[in-house]
Amino acid sequence: MKWRSLEESAPSTDTRPLRELFAERKELIAKYVPPETQAIHARVIAELKASGITERALPVGAKAPAFELSDHNGKLTSSAELLAKGRRLVICFIRGRWDPFCCGQMEAMNLVLPQIVEAAASLVAVSPQTVKQSFFMADQHQLRFPLLSDSGNQVARQFGLVYRVPEYQQEVYRRAFINLPFANGDESWELPIPATYCLDRDGTVLYASADADHTGRPEPREILSAIAKL
Repeated sequence: MKWRSLEESAPSTDTRPLRELFAERKELIAKYVPPETQAIHARVIAELKASGITERALPVGAKAPAFELSDHNGKLTSSAELLAKGRRLVICFIRGRWDPFCCGQMEAMNLVLPQIVEAAASLVAVSPQTVKQSFFMADQHQLRFPLLSDSGNQVARQFGLVYRVPEYQQEVYRRAFINLPFANGDESWELPIPATYCLDRDGTVLYASADADHTGRPEPREILSAIAKL
């Protein structure tokens, strides 16, 4: 584990839209990642889109399943407890700290956390990574909201978000030292597609955004706008 630098220790203050931040990441990927590797990732995205996984994801109007998961400090946190604190709950399903797009999204959400709290809402992120990996992520990016560890993707599965990383992509991850069995604490090689939900106090889904493309994330301002309209 690389010890973070002083620059990494400070919370991000980049307020540009995610589309601009992600465009920079994509330019770097296009420049430094071999074309054959990029083609493999593009193939996975295309297959996920063709599978209809986003259509099977929990839709607006559905009742979200209740859950209780450990946060990055090992404290059990329940959806009922979070919903009791305010009138809304925002849940971001992410892949893990190894994904630069997940990190970028979490830093962006961290910046708008005061507005989320002001709107009487709570924010959590859910990933299949272990509590220790979530702690490292929260610490490195100075995140001020709970990162919940969804062991075995049990909650993400109930939201209809889970897929198995195909073997041909597993090889790419291994070469890039992305050890999902270590990061997630199991051998399933399963991940959730990125998704963001806003729940009403009774658990009803009021806003939903799920994308088979791991670089597709809603803008934080879109989430704030959705909360304000609800």
